[in-house]
Amino acid sequence: MTAGTPGGRIPSKWEEITAADPSHSAWYVQRFRDLAAQGRDTAGEARLVDAMLERGSRVLDAGCGPGRVGGYLHRAGHEVVGVDVDPVLIAAAEEDHPGPQWLVGDLAELDLPTRGVTGEFDVIVCAGNVMTFVAPVTREAVLAGFARHLAPSGRVVVGFGAGRDYEFEEFFADAERAGLAVDLTLSTWDLRPFTDGADFLVAVLSRAS
Repeated sequence: MTAGTPGGRIPSKWEEITAADPSHSAWYVQRFRDLAAQGRDTAGEARLVDAMLERGSRVLDAGCGPGRVGGYLHRAGHEVVGVDVDPVLIAAAEEDHPGPQWLVGDLAELDLPTRGVTGEFDVIVCAGNVMTFVAPVTREAVLAGFARHLAPSGRVVVGFGAGRDYEFEEFFADAERAGLAVDLTLSTWDLRPFTDGADFLVAVLSRAS
């Protein structure tokens, strides 16, 4: 995958943040290194995804950041590709979690080789509030890219919090227009049910029939 070129491409919210504060990416990397060094649990998202898969499944870690989710899934025996728009985060993923294929790229322009198989990923995981960091006008395009890269029986798992300028109902509408159907909604990565007023959403989606 090639990263998008500056001309004509809409920058993500994350890119706007890092342009305003060039130290932000390094701070983010160090934050998760510190949490791991403290023995904190940073693998809840990955455990949920792992429970959905057979060994050796193909996983796309969309907005992979410094690689904590994809790295865990690789060590669990899956074939992982991680994509993130931030080269600093990709460099950290390569250093801290060798094994997966880590790529710099814009999720709104997702175009990964599928070895001749249309939509080859068994799970696409988009954790860490990533959907709230893409440019708002590209949200539907990002979800449509997930649908294109999904195996026929595959699933997309998206998690993000409330109060981040992306209402849950708006997300559901974008997903439907992108060709995805909601199979399950949770309010945490440890399987607590989604309820009215929940401050976090974990949505499991599949290709719409």
